[in-house]
Amino acid sequence: MSPLPRPHVTVVGLGPAGEELIGRTAREELASATTVFLRTARHPAAEWVLAARAARPGGARSDRALVTFDHHYDDAATFDDVYGRIVADLVTAAQVVATDGGDVVYAVPGSPFVAERTVELLRADPRVDVTVVPAMSFLDLAWARLGVDPLAEGVRLVDGTRFAAEAAGERGPLLVAQCWSVALLSEVKLVLGETDPALGVTVTVLHHLGLHDEVTAVVPWHELDRSVVPDHLTTLWVPRLAAPVAGELAALDELVRRLRRDCPWDRAQTHVSLERHLLEEAYEVLEAIDALADAERAHVGRELPRDGGETRAGEAEGRAAAHLEEELGDVLFQVFLHARLAAEEGRFTIADVARSLHDKLVSRHPHVFGDVAAHDAAAVVANWEALKKEEKGRTSVTEGIPAALPALALAAKLQRRSTSVPAAAPPDARALGERARALLDAALSLVQTSGPGTEEGPPPDASVAADAGDLLWVAADVVRRLGVDPEDALRAAARRRRDEILAAERQRGAPPPT
Repeated sequence: MSPLPRPHVTVVGLGPAGEELIGRTAREELASATTVFLRTARHPAAEWVLAARAARPGGARSDRALVTFDHHYDDAATFDDVYGRIVADLVTAAQVVATDGGDVVYAVPGSPFVAERTVELLRADPRVDVTVVPAMSFLDLAWARLGVDPLAEGVRLVDGTRFAAEAAGERGPLLVAQCWSVALLSEVKLVLGETDPALGVTVTVLHHLGLHDEVTAVVPWHELDRSVVPDHLTTLWVPRLAAPVAGELAALDELVRRLRRDCPWDRAQTHVSLERHLLEEAYEVLEAIDALADAERAHVGRELPRDGGETRAGEAEGRAAAHLEEELGDVLFQVFLHARLAAEEGRFTIADVARSLHDKLVSRHPHVFGDVAAHDAAAVVANWEALKKEEKGRTSVTEGIPAALPALALAAKLQRRSTSVPAAAPPDARALGERARALLDAALSLVQTSGPGTEEGPPPDASVAADAGDLLWVAADVVRRLGVDPEDALRAAARRRRDEILAAERQRGAPPPT
């Protein structure tokens, strides 16, 4: 007894448009096959297939002569379900037809090798043999209309239904296929981010390529989901994007969610346990900013040797910028992690954080988004503080100043806020000399009682501590009024002194402290 023939399916492509783009081999297969399956009848070439099947002998009398899978799109919950059901039906049909020595042809829009998940699944199914007849794709028409060589341009083809996952982090150029609904266009626009209409960012819409009503139109990016009526034959051309902010942040949010689920350390964190990490990361950003400023000064001042100095300065600046990028990312991770904790508690999400920040910045910049005049930075700051006081119902200028700020930064913040309170006006610069003399007297007394070289003496009395605090307060105020941030000034001085110590140690060959 001879074995039954192995079930077989021939897959043909209908091309991207009407019957004139159906290949000769595909026509022959469609006209002669025992049974033909159409993935969908919603294709310009489907009418020709229907006519060709009806014209064959007995075609009109055979209810198995032509079958479409459109009903699966209506019944299934997801596209993956649709594709799975189509493959199951094809395998079953091939097994039945094989017993009679017949054949099954499966016709798909465009090319079987481009964006055809059912063909991919069918070829991987071990129950059937598959032959694929190549066909023209919508891509061929797209490149012709755009005048683009996809290899030279490095084009990435993206499925519009999976855009959020496939295009995250991409900067273009992108050809986005299967943009079949206004809702899907809105999702694409959301993933890539809104753009300011004034920037003139555009996207090219390719609609019904190869048909009599073909449209190739350039539309403003912000109008993408408003001026286009898409269907299953609509494609987008996005030649170049700025940094894909929304996509990158969405991917980061998903990563943090995964870490909270799968990483024991991340899962154990709370808002309180993360406090020190946020503080440490913020200080590391400050250090990275200082390093970048040093590298920029070295580049401009040519502090490096002339022989190769320009290249080395540029490389040092690039490394410093990359370091700052990394440290800013660490702070951003802390923000996303706190937002994820809040989302798990049902309080707010990272989207709420971004939205509230956006709205606050708009309301605090009436000179940009409203009709308030502000001709310099000082006026902007004054408006900002007045709006904050009004919004939050504060009764004191000291409210909202974190007590945990570093001491000099806290002093400067209080001084800036209190300039509008006459009774709290700070002492003038003469107080600086008075406090300095008082501390100098205390220092001389300490040297006389403890001897030179002594690092620490007896605990200071309350008056000395008060004089020291007042001296630093007045010093901070004088420096601030000269236009210098006292915290930055002291940090810069400490870094200079550190460099001097390192240079002195290198000269003397002093070992590092243990």
